[in-house]
Amino acid sequence: MRAPDFYGMMLHSVKVRKAEKGIRENMVAFIEAVYRFLWGDIITIPLPGGNSLGLSLLVILLIPTGIYFTVRTKFLPIRLFPDMVRALKGKKEEKNSLSTFQTLVVSTATRVGMGNLVGVVAAVSAGGAGAVFWMWVTALIGSSTAFVEATLAQLYKEKDPLYGGFRGGPAYYIHRYFERKSGKKKNHVWLAVLFAVSGLICWCGISQVISNSVASSFENAFHIPPIYTTIVLVIGAAIIVLRKNATVKVLDIMVPIMAVCYFVITIFIIVKNIGSMPAVFGRIFSEAFGLRQVAAGSFGTIVMNGVKRGLFSNEAGSGSAPCAAAAAECDMPVKSGLAQALGVFIDTIVICSCTAMIMLLVPENLVAGKEGMDLLQAAMKFHLGDFGVIFIAATLFMFSFSTFLGILFYARSNVSYLFGDKWGWQTAYKVLALIMLFIGGIATYTFVWDLGDVGIGLMTIFNIGILYLMGNEALAELKKYEGK
Repeated sequence: MRAPDFYGMMLHSVKVRKAEKGIRENMVAFIEAVYRFLWGDIITIPLPGGNSLGLSLLVILLIPTGIYFTVRTKFLPIRLFPDMVRALKGKKEEKNSLSTFQTLVVSTATRVGMGNLVGVVAAVSAGGAGAVFWMWVTALIGSSTAFVEATLAQLYKEKDPLYGGFRGGPAYYIHRYFERKSGKKKNHVWLAVLFAVSGLICWCGISQVISNSVASSFENAFHIPPIYTTIVLVIGAAIIVLRKNATVKVLDIMVPIMAVCYFVITIFIIVKNIGSMPAVFGRIFSEAFGLRQVAAGSFGTIVMNGVKRGLFSNEAGSGSAPCAAAAAECDMPVKSGLAQALGVFIDTIVICSCTAMIMLLVPENLVAGKEGMDLLQAAMKFHLGDFGVIFIAATLFMFSFSTFLGILFYARSNVSYLFGDKWGWQTAYKVLALIMLFIGGIATYTFVWDLGDVGIGLMTIFNIGILYLMGNEALAELKKYEGK
C-alpha cells in the first residue's frame, strides 16, 4: 500500500470517529433539552420572602387533572375507600388471567421502588418535613386519575394470545378512540404508537437506574464490588422474566412480604420513639403552611418537593399502571379502577410515609451534611444499629428488583401493540432490558437516566390528553357501579 493511501485511510477514519462523536453529543444534547422542557420549571410564581414557586410542564398537567377527576368522581378516594379494599376480593375464572389483587401487586411492584426510599429522602432533605404533607395531598388527588385510567384500560382490554388472560393499557384505548372517531379499522394509530415507544424507552432507562442504585448501595453497605452485585441481579432477573408466566408468581410472594416487612420495621421505630411523634407531626403541618417558611422564602421549595415526589412515586396519570389494570379479570371495569386507586394510597400514604418517619425521628445533627442513600442508611443505623444498614440495603434490592419485574410486565402489551403477537419480539425486548440492567450496574450514563424520564414524561402527555377525551366513559361506569 502506498503511503498516501495509508494516510488517506487514517484521515478518513479520524473524520468518521469525529462525526460519530458529534452525532452522539447532539443526541445527548437533544435528550437533555427535552428533559428540561418536560421537567424543568416553565412557569415561575413569585412568593413572599424572595423565593418562587417553579412549575414544570408535567406538574401543570398532572395536578389540575387530578383535581378535575377528584371533583368529577365526587372525591372518590375518600368516599369509596371501603370499596377500594373490597375490590381486591374479586375472583378469577380463567387459569391464565389475573385477579384484581394480582394486578394491584404488579402495579405496586413498580410504584414501590427507589423513589420510596432515596426519592423521599431527597424530597424531605430539600423541602423539610412539610414536603410530606404535600406528598399526601398529591396522593389523594392522584388516586382519582389512577381510577380513571385503570377503568378505561379495563373497558378496552383484549385477549392475550401469548401469555393468556387479558392485556391492554393506554396504547389500546387511544387506538380504539381514534379508530372509533374515524369509523375505520386501523392496524396502528400514530398517538398510540408514540405512547408505546415512549413506554419502552422509559422502562429501558429505568433498568439502568435500578441496577446502578442497587450496586451502589451494596458497595456502601457490604463493600461488594458493583460487578458482582450486577451479575447476581441480572442472572436472577433473567431466570424469572425469560420464563412465560413466572413474573406474576414471583411478585405475588415478593411484594406483600417486602411491603409488610418495611411497614412493620417502621411501626417498631415509631413505637420506640412514640414520645417524639407529636413533634414530628407538628413539624409536618407547621412547615407545610408555616408563616416562617413563607417569610423565609422556602414555601415554594417545600410544596414542590412534596408534590413532585408524590407524582414521581405513585405514577398516577403516566399510563404505566393501566398496563397491569387491563390484565385483571373482574365483573365490572370500575373494580380494577378502584384497586389501582388504592395502589396510589399504598405507595405514597403508607410506604413513602414510612421512609419519611424513619428520617424525621432522627436528630437533625446526626444526619447533617448527608444525602441520598447515605442519609437513609445513617438514619437506619441510628434506629437499629448495624442491622439497619443491612436491612435498608436489602430493602432497596427487593424494591428495585420488583420494579424491574413489574416494568417488563408492563412492556408486554406495548411490544404486542407495536410488533404483533410474536414471541421473538417479546424476548428481544426482555434481553435488551437485561443488557441495560447490566450496563447500569457497572457504569453511570446520566443521559440514559434522562432518557427514562423523557420517556415517562411523553407517556404522561399522551395519556393525560386522552383521559380528558375519554374520561366520561370511566365516569359513566362509576355511575353504573354505584347504581347497581
